[in-house]
Amino acid sequence: MIKFSTILFAAGFALSLTAVSCKEDAIPKPKGQLRLDYPTAKYGLFSNESSNCSFTFDINESSKVKMKQDCSMEIEYPKMKATIYLNYKPVNGNIDQLLRDAQKLTYEHVVKADDIAEQPFLNPVNKAYGMFYQVGGNAATNAQFYVTDSTRHFLVGSVYFYAKPNYDSILPAAAYIKNDMRKIMETIRWK
Repeated sequence: MIKFSTILFAAGFALSLTAVSCKEDAIPKPKGQLRLDYPTAKYGLFSNESSNCSFTFDINESSKVKMKQDCSMEIEYPKMKATIYLNYKPVNGNIDQLLRDAQKLTYEHVVKADDIAEQPFLNPVNKAYGMFYQVGGNAATNAQFYVTDSTRHFLVGSVYFYAKPNYDSILPAAAYIKNDMRKIMETIRWK
């Protein structure tokens, strides 16, 4: 015959096992998002006197400039693994061709782009006119611009990242650099 105390012990043991094993089901953690914080941009005047270029503009002091021939340059952002390429062309009665080439450069990305938003730029005080393009999606570049005085100077800029285009991944860096590109347009001064 089984003693009552043995039954009570067995019931208590089963109850304690049930209490220990009745935890909530494990829920997987949601995918984390990488938070990228960049320093507040500080701008200074870029004027490379040794290059004898026909323009100046404000530039982010955390970037590095590499001069190329004919006043073209690369503005590098090592921490973001990106470069803004600036190409300067003098206007010699060829403004229509320069405008077509700048627009063609942007619209070559329409194959991979989700959309291309155009933002006209007008600064009659500094005689600077142009267009800023935001390219959405996984295109090779997500921002381009051109700025000109329409009679003597023409400058084209585009940003490229050193990685396969993935718009969601580069979005914080792209937004930061777009602000710098706009600053170049807004502060350009022709000599």
